[in-house]
Amino acid sequence: MPLLQPGDSVRNTYEVERLLGEGAFAEVYRVKHRFMGRQAMKVFKAAGATVAEIERDLAEALLLSALRHRNIIEVFDANVLTTAQGDSGYFTMTYVSGGSLEQYWKSFGADLMPVAQAVDIVRQTCRAVAVAHSATPPIIHRDIKPANILIGFDGAGLHVRLSDFGLAKSVNPLTLLATARGTMAFKPPESLNNVDSCHSDVWAIGATLHLLLTDKLPYPNLSERDTDNPGRFRRPLRLPSLYNINIDAGLEGIVLSCLAVDPADRYPNAVALLADLELWEPENANSGLSSESPKTSKHALAGYTDRDLQAEAASAVREAFLAAQDPLNLMTAADLLEEALCKDPGLRDRFGTQLELWRKGIMHCPIDTLTNRWKTRGP
Repeated sequence: MPLLQPGDSVRNTYEVERLLGEGAFAEVYRVKHRFMGRQAMKVFKAAGATVAEIERDLAEALLLSALRHRNIIEVFDANVLTTAQGDSGYFTMTYVSGGSLEQYWKSFGADLMPVAQAVDIVRQTCRAVAVAHSATPPIIHRDIKPANILIGFDGAGLHVRLSDFGLAKSVNPLTLLATARGTMAFKPPESLNNVDSCHSDVWAIGATLHLLLTDKLPYPNLSERDTDNPGRFRRPLRLPSLYNINIDAGLEGIVLSCLAVDPADRYPNAVALLADLELWEPENANSGLSSESPKTSKHALAGYTDRDLQAEAASAVREAFLAAQDPLNLMTAADLLEEALCKDPGLRDRFGTQLELWRKGIMHCPIDTLTNRWKTRGP
């Protein structure tokens, strides 16, 4: 049973709206601050924890507060709340209504994500990781994957934010290594020896880029019985361009450099990787067009279900336009519209400008006209 329920009040400041998701150690809720609007609240499951344990849990909030960057989730508050199960630590952070990169990637269905867009998402992710790797000593994330990358929209287009630094750790300044944890599908060979480093984050970024470009992981996930088996890394990695004809030689070289089995052959950190990503430009002018993307499937990640995301997106758009009839609800309408655009990228050209205007508090034209246009044309 979740620690919090919709309608619960936290410290007379936050109203719980709904559970967004949960992991092994924490639950994340969408909450409404009395004065500052919607935020995300991460509540740790160790209810009834001691003061020392709560302080340990809130170390993530402290770390995030030091890593300020537009591509890193921002922390607003950290404290303790009381539930029926006892005291738990929590912190509030940026709420991104669009959801995760994993959800956004799945929304392309049988189409591959356009190459230029995949690179843009990974480039922004790399900017966030570069901030952590530039710290003294470097901070490694240790769990970079699509589920921990959040996708939103602003006036400049896609806005990526890296989240879930719960496993992040400063490396040993002498060895530049740390104890490895995280999701095995995005972990490099050396992690099987319980070793992690900046090189390991680079691998995870490369695995994410490989997935976005090809709809395939570079190596299959490990089963419970062979988590310590390095054999899966012995076979040569198939060239990403074999799965996607829009991948040029320069981009393929970047991916392969991220996924080198020997850490010494990889980029040393996200800063070096970012330098090459910033310089990359597509050789094929059509590589940014989804209509030119080859067909594939979205079964690379375990647990994928083929839901009707377009129908969910259409429903969210209708809710958005209904909410926007009240000028005081423009931010709610914008959240709903952003959620829709992440579930159905085909709606971006049609409603992207509207989202930008709503975010600025501008109706653009009489809302009844917009509502009637939506009802007439449909999704």
